[in-house]
Parts: sequence; C-alpha cells; structure tokens
Amino acid sequence: MPSRILSCLVGFYAIAAQAQLAVTVSPPKIAGQKAIVMLTLKNNYTNKVESARAICFLLDDQGKMIGQSAKWVIGQDKTGLEVGMTNTFNFIITKSQPFTTTNLTAKISFSRIVLVDGKLADVRQTAIVTTP
Repeated sequence: MPSRILSCLVGFYAIAAQAQLAVTVSPPKIAGQKAIVMLTLKNNYTNKVESARAICFLLDDQGKMIGQSAKWVIGQDKTGLEVGMTNTFNFIITKSQPFTTTNLTAKISFSRIVLVDGKLADVRQTAIVTTP
C-alpha cells in the first residue's frame, strides 16, 4: 500500500514539474457592473511565450455562469512573456445590471499558447491554473 501512495505522489510531482505556464487566479473584485479578475502569469518554459489566449468564466455561488470573457492574456501588446518573467492581466467582465452577489468564482481555461518559434504548446499539460 505505501508503494501505491508513493507512486501516486511521484506521478503528481511529475505532472506538476511539467507546468510551464503557472497561472494564479485572484478572487473577483466587484465594482458596480464590472467584475475584475486578476491573473498572475509566470513563464517557466525554456522559450519566450509569444501569446496566450484564455477564457474566464464567472460563476455565482450556485455554480451558474453569469459572465464570460475571452482575451489574449499574453501578447496583446506584442511583447510576449520572456523566460522566467511574471506578468499580470486583468479580465474585466461587465453586465448590463449590477451584480446581485459578491460571492463569485472565476474559472480560467487556456485555448492557445504560442511560443516564440511559432510552436503551439499543449495547454492541457503545460498551463497550470491555481487559486490563492
């Protein structure tokens, strides 16, 4: 039994070690009709990240989606993200009416990561999203 636990832990750390783009999602901040979700992105690749596209889903306390936004979170200003560097990006999600609750959760999903040589990274294996 201890060997199975050890195998699981080794597998977990192997997956975590492959995390090339580390993303931390801060809790949404509500300001009237806007929700602001800050991402902190760290490039752990061996190459510069030219661009990355993500979608932010805003969920209420019942798990119902109440807003979404898709943006280029790296490369929108044509500079990319150098190796070892950290940057922030703010998703701003607006509604026509003020938010009725402040107990919101943001879920982030990456759809595309492009490295400097034009190579596409596998977003399912290399983008690790965490919340503080």
